[in-house]
Amino acid sequence: MSNRKQRLELTWIGKNERPRLEPRILLEDEDKSYHAKVHVADHDIFDNFVIHGDNLLALKALLPDYAGKVRCIYGDPPYNTRSAIPEYEDGIEHSLWLSLIRERIELCHKLLSDDGSIWINLDDHEGHYFKVMCDEVFGRGNFVTTIIWQKKYAPKADTRFISDSHDFIFVYAKNIESLRLNWLPKTEKQTDRYRNPDNDPRGPWKPGDTLRNEVRDYAVFPVRLPSGREVWPSDGTSWRYTREKFAELIAENRIWFGANGDSRPAIKRFITDVTDKMPPVSIWGYDEVGHNDEAKKESKKLFGEKLFSTPKPERLIQRVLTIGSDPADLVLDSFAGSGTTGAVAQKMGRRWIMVELGEHCETHILPRMKKVIDGDDPGGITEAMNWKGGGGFRYYRLAPSLLEKDAWGNWVISKDYDPAKVAQAVCKLMGFVYQPDEIHYWMQGRSSETDYIYVTTQSLTHDQLAAISEEVGGERTLLVCCKAFHANADAFSNLTIRKIPQAVLRKCEWGKDDYSLTVASLPEAPRERAETDDPTPPAKAGKKYSNGKAAAQDDLFSQGDGK
Repeated sequence: MSNRKQRLELTWIGKNERPRLEPRILLEDEDKSYHAKVHVADHDIFDNFVIHGDNLLALKALLPDYAGKVRCIYGDPPYNTRSAIPEYEDGIEHSLWLSLIRERIELCHKLLSDDGSIWINLDDHEGHYFKVMCDEVFGRGNFVTTIIWQKKYAPKADTRFISDSHDFIFVYAKNIESLRLNWLPKTEKQTDRYRNPDNDPRGPWKPGDTLRNEVRDYAVFPVRLPSGREVWPSDGTSWRYTREKFAELIAENRIWFGANGDSRPAIKRFITDVTDKMPPVSIWGYDEVGHNDEAKKESKKLFGEKLFSTPKPERLIQRVLTIGSDPADLVLDSFAGSGTTGAVAQKMGRRWIMVELGEHCETHILPRMKKVIDGDDPGGITEAMNWKGGGGFRYYRLAPSLLEKDAWGNWVISKDYDPAKVAQAVCKLMGFVYQPDEIHYWMQGRSSETDYIYVTTQSLTHDQLAAISEEVGGERTLLVCCKAFHANADAFSNLTIRKIPQAVLRKCEWGKDDYSLTVASLPEAPRERAETDDPTPPAKAGKKYSNGKAAAQDDLFSQGDGK
């Protein structure tokens, strides 16, 4: 009998093949960064990011500065429905879909704060596989719930079997013991249930049951109504209160016997005795949080005929952020789509980061966020939040790979990198925080209070290293990364000397800018050919170009199903 320990897990082709991501630096494009012309309110938020680039590389780039700092993550990744839509095609083989989403979810887990949560919007095509995969990443004990969002308000007439009316939102905690989620304000519909038919000075109330569905002998006794009639608990029940407590409640006018004093007693539950909030439920109707058609109408107001195909209603994201975050908390969406998460977060006073690779980062997200900041977006939750504009954001793009191949196939530092960018990139690769010191040129980053890094594209002599070593002193250590050095590397006890790019060559994959998937259409399964069949071999399934070659599917994991 094998002693190998077994465990319950979801397996798929390529599960153990992991990318070795290069930790890129982010470069601000100041021409595309934007802020309001004036301060609208004291709590205006400017510390927001739009990042244009591959979301897997972007999440990796955020780790050094934002690990453990994101309170709420919302994600709307490709659904793997095999239905083509203009922004991307999300038909992808199950195993590849799981591998791609798993990499992103693992980075999101690291970015979440200990009291944070992640909310992932999916449908039936991959949702249940995702749930099992996410149990492995977060731990099954950190699963919170599955939200059912009613995304359609009417059945589709052309449905073959059962009309699809909902999506799932899978909710996980970083640490279920530390998780903080907010309750929701009671709606007008819920507070309207409170009345005051007897003009009680304590205010509106609603009747509650005075019976429990079990028999307790001490709570079985008659109650005399104001009309003079006596009532007993019905069979199989008893009163919720003792005889003495019941008499006390009657004396305090907390028992209602009906307008004529002859109805079965009910407890008066005053609106002033209950909280003005209630716990969220797991079924969200379209009347509460919007539906697909509402989202498309919002999109049309914003973009005219340049509609985004699969937006999400602002009220849906508002519900997520209301439960999962508080004002000034940091919110992340790495499948930004048309920018709904950022728009809602800005209006709700949250800080936000959005990542998007597709061209709609500039055609949809930038113009939308400028309208929000200028107070020129009347739709969505603007009126509900009394939003008047304000704040701003910085626009970043991912830097190219630090290394590129020269004409002879050797890895060299990219021509796009100046010395400052090289220092910043190498700091990230070596696990140092990039913090250039104004006084000491060799203090470009630190990993602790006494451990520093110096990066230069120059060759260093023995005398130069000796001078640096003397300035570093005996209480500090310094990692020196340089193009070359002419000295004994062990001659200085407080220096560790490494050549670049040799020192970083094996740390990750270089020159790869896109971790989305391009996959050719799969061929049809072979079948036995009948005698009457055309003897020409069957063609591969899928779209073909004019030259006869199979067309590849479009970029998939550049962004999600869209908001």
